Amino acid sequence: MQAAVLALNRNYMAVHVISVRRAFCLIFKELAEVIHVENGRFLTYDFDGWREYCELKLDLGERKDHEDWIRAVNFEIQVPRVIRLSTYDRLPKNTVKFNRRNIFLRDGHRCQYCGNRYSSPRLSLDHVMPKSRGGPDTWENIVCACLDCNVSKGGRTPQEAGMPLLQKPSKPKRSPLLNRQLMQPKYESWKHFIPQVSE
Repeated sequence: MQAAVLALNRNYMAVHVISVRRAFCLIFKELAEVIHVENGRFLTYDFDGWREYCELKLDLGERKDHEDWIRAVNFEIQVPRVIRLSTYDRLPKNTVKFNRRNIFLRDGHRCQYCGNRYSSPRLSLDHVMPKSRGGPDTWENIVCACLDCNVSKGGRTPQEAGMPLLQKPSKPKRSPLLNRQLMQPKYESWKHFIPQVSE
């Protein structure tokens, strides 16, 4: 149940990433249909059709390692990767939330000064141009830094501290979490519906 499902609007444009529970509720209530990508073709299924497809797949022994399955009382069903909402016409929002998690993901949980990777509790956010000197809270001025480097840099700029940045910070063109998911084999089918962007 920890997997994610891509939700499309009626025009097959990606609009949300939702939970498995939400996706199955929408499919079961006939508010959405499963979109399954197979050999370059897009196949659509309602709940019963998807369940039958999954039973056939199990009978033929075609279950793959990267697939997620849920066991119900008397059947198993594969978690769909993509669904299409039946009545939703809105266009997707292309905004990326400016928050701690997205900054850590953008920088790959890597301190932008020493280059080492750390878990979230061992990281902090650092203002490239110190806040005490008017540095803004923006994508272009905040980087991921380990606690030691943040303390060493103090209220100085990277140049003044002799601590060059690994890369210049910038606003991502799309959600860093979505970029991370797109690199996983189980979300390969999402690439058909999400435009590629050059970072």
